[in-house]
Amino acid sequence: MTGPGRRAVVGAGLGAGLGVVAGAVLVPPAAAYADGATAAGLVYRGRFTGVGDPDWYALPVEVPRGTTRIEVSYDYDKLETGAGVSFNIIDIGIFDPGGVGLGDAAGFRGWSGGARDRFSISRTRATPGYLAGPITPGTWHVVLGPFTIIPPGVGWTVTVTLHRGRPGRRFRPRPAPRRVRGTGPGWYRGDLHTHTVHSDGRHTQRSLLALAREAGLDFLASTEHNTTSAQLTWGRHVPDDFLVLPGEEVTTRAGHCVTFGQPAGAWIDWRYRPEDDQLGRFTDRVRALGGMAVAAHPFAPTSGSTWQYDYADVDAVELWNGPWTLDDQTALSHWHALLVAGRFVPAVGSSDSHHDGQQVGRAQTVVRAGSLSVGAIVRGLRGGHAWLAESAAVDLSLQARLGDRTATCGDSLDAAPTDLVDVRLEVAGAPGCVVQLWGPLGPLAGAVTDTEGAAEVTLRVAAGVAPFVRAEVRRADGAPVVNPVEGVPAWATVALSNPVFLGPHPGRGASVTGSRSQTATKM
Repeated sequence: MTGPGRRAVVGAGLGAGLGVVAGAVLVPPAAAYADGATAAGLVYRGRFTGVGDPDWYALPVEVPRGTTRIEVSYDYDKLETGAGVSFNIIDIGIFDPGGVGLGDAAGFRGWSGGARDRFSISRTRATPGYLAGPITPGTWHVVLGPFTIIPPGVGWTVTVTLHRGRPGRRFRPRPAPRRVRGTGPGWYRGDLHTHTVHSDGRHTQRSLLALAREAGLDFLASTEHNTTSAQLTWGRHVPDDFLVLPGEEVTTRAGHCVTFGQPAGAWIDWRYRPEDDQLGRFTDRVRALGGMAVAAHPFAPTSGSTWQYDYADVDAVELWNGPWTLDDQTALSHWHALLVAGRFVPAVGSSDSHHDGQQVGRAQTVVRAGSLSVGAIVRGLRGGHAWLAESAAVDLSLQARLGDRTATCGDSLDAAPTDLVDVRLEVAGAPGCVVQLWGPLGPLAGAVTDTEGAAEVTLRVAAGVAPFVRAEVRRADGAPVVNPVEGVPAWATVALSNPVFLGPHPGRGASVTGSRSQTATKM
């Protein structure tokens, strides 16, 4: 933790980065039901200056017995730039008496970031992003997160209204099934990073599913920012032949981490920075619950989104996020350098779709799994048994063979340095593209797709020359673009693969016998 002027702790146990600025807030007295039904006028006022502000600030709210609904609204002046970016953003959420400290999942009751200016919670229902349930008497906390505050800063007002009345029926969670019955081994297509109205998206769950089916997907991960509310209702919408992985986008102030595969409702905290040394604590929890963690859009050029952690505490990296842009190209170059250095962090691709203008399934991850189930998909992705594509029209097959042993993405042949390995890459559905096999030093072989979009590349190479090979498919007819965040000048990626290791798997001496795969170890 850094100096107390910037991120002082609000009392014992509240966790890294949860603090106050002395004298910045006017806190109202305890609630009173003046009219017998509501307690209005619980107004909190303060100011964030952008200098010395805490990352998170908890406002205590005393909730009397008999309260059946809590309403919260807040107001402040955003600084609009006219370029689609706002500053002076303040995030908001709420915790109940179960706790507000770092990792206090029992107290978490919802988060909307900067996407909403009001929310409501009762036993029966809650605003999307928030969790319906009992209104337990005691001290609740509205948590504010000042984000991109520009000096001289911005004043804010939070108003809390407490309601009496009949408590209503208890909310009953209905998560999505964790397995599609009747499925077996195969390659399954999915989108691992999506948003709905449960965080800052405009998709409904039903409309997101329709777009996923239209994109030819078999599964998607539901990854709302910092909340689990959507996970508890997917079972109302998902059809029997489609899989939804429960997940969360953990949006720390120094990079975003997408998690999925944990049980529905398992909340993962995000209120820390690299210097707090807490990321591993929470990604270990995800893995203990059967899920995995992915470093999202690691080179995204937006505040708080660029990955400032190491990759040691995640299971994969989101190499491709939405349309192929310069930050994706930077991520690919960095990832290749890690491979050359003998470090394998499996790659995935996702759309990060929030609305219709961001195409679901671009990009998508095609994973080899034992079945269409949460556990099998997670195991396949952890092992790097996957390749990435811009759409379901693209197909790719990468295989290496040595005698009677074969290996594909994420596998290892464990060949000796002098062994000559036969590699075959087949691509379909990619007209106007250059297809290449890459090794540590660059392209080893290539071809141009025919008029139908098909190509085949074969190579015989010594394992000592190319300890790994991977595939890239690039569009050769790309037109230059003016805005680098909307595309790359040319040669946009259409598909790419995780590597096949011709020699030993990094960090492991085990081999592949026949077509048996080796799962990548945690970095």
